[in-house]
Amino acid sequence: MSSTIIQVRDLRKVFRVGQVDVPALRGVDLNVTSGEFLSIVGPSGSGKSTLFHIIGGLTPPTSGEVHVNGRNLAAMTDAARTELRKRSVGFVFQKFNLLPNLTARDNIAVARYLAGVDRKPDPQFEDILRLLGIQNRLDHKPNALSGGEQQRVAIARAIVKNPAILLADEPTGNLDTENSKSVLEILRDLNQRLGQTILMITHNPEAATYGHNTVHMRDGRIVERT
Repeated sequence: MSSTIIQVRDLRKVFRVGQVDVPALRGVDLNVTSGEFLSIVGPSGSGKSTLFHIIGGLTPPTSGEVHVNGRNLAAMTDAARTELRKRSVGFVFQKFNLLPNLTARDNIAVARYLAGVDRKPDPQFEDILRLLGIQNRLDHKPNALSGGEQQRVAIARAIVKNPAILLADEPTGNLDTENSKSVLEILRDLNQRLGQTILMITHNPEAATYGHNTVHMRDGRIVERT
């Protein structure tokens, strides 16, 4: 029986804009089981990116609780949250955020170093590089790679430490239809092959179908789970 790896309770986030309080999350409850591929959809301003950043320990909530791998993020020190992100959570963003002066290989190596992963050859990771289709592009810098290839390098960088959780924020937002489909199929394969828990934010209902379940957000609330 699958266990709960992410638990969110009555999560609220209010941003102060000038003299005005702007609520981004209005009491969100969410359970994510280990190995689940969950899509989070909603229009701009629905709160999905704010939820993503709070679950990832990048932004503190105004109130409520988030437990990741059984640990209450609010009860952790900044250093402990950083360590959790380094070892247990991988991030994939719409903007690839690759270091432009480094090759694809070195972009991945930096992530490996920061996570404290042994740099000895890893047969499983070599298989993943082949799955991603970038094994022959590792010595190229980002400006010599297509958008789809850059996103695949970004995915490799995120999973090089074999995180329990992969958070993907609009991972196909900068890609054409063909590359979007390829990246989504890769995420689904990684979920099936490695058992990684994946939370994917998307505005695209078709992309959302690649997950096991879909959470629909509007005005800072979860309005439906399908």
